[in-house]
Amino acid sequence: MVRRYCAANRLNRMGTLTYGEPRCSDPAEVRQHVGLFFRELRTRLGGDPLPYLWVPELHKDGVHFHVHFAVGRYVPQRLIKSAWGRGFVSIKQLGGGPVGLGKLGEARIAARYLSKYVGKSFDEAGLRAMGMHRYDVAEGFQPRKLKLYGRTSESVIDQASALFGCAPAVRWNSDQMELWVGPPAIWAQWDGDL
Repeated sequence: MVRRYCAANRLNRMGTLTYGEPRCSDPAEVRQHVGLFFRELRTRLGGDPLPYLWVPELHKDGVHFHVHFAVGRYVPQRLIKSAWGRGFVSIKQLGGGPVGLGKLGEARIAARYLSKYVGKSFDEAGLRAMGMHRYDVAEGFQPRKLKLYGRTSESVIDQASALFGCAPAVRWNSDQMELWVGPPAIWAQWDGDL
């Protein structure tokens, strides 16, 4: 879900919100602060809807929180700092991939980082109170699902390629795996700024 949301909304800028003093160790309070932060940030950016995804993380001390987030547009650091108002901030556009990676490729890098933090929350006691999500997103930006049907895998891949306007960059088929156990599986990935 994190990866699909980031890719669909081209969230290619990663930021961190760190508490100054007083620091925060209450998961419910962190969520309240981050909710206020994004409402304030949206207001300071003119009030238009803003897709974002954020994940809480415990500091190395195992007690206090900071927050990682991703957005898909340039936001001046001073605006983030004034909207946060609780400590330190950082933000950067992601790269580190091949030249010409594009917003989709950058968003996939952000998604990998954020997914790692979501995964850590399964292991860290105290990171998530019962009933709370491990991450949160802006409402109204969920990627839409599109189901394709065909008599063969090739016909479905061809339909998807027609929608994306290109052939898949990567394909994998369980038939190619000598020791594959389980039902047949096929995976494909289309690249580019679709």
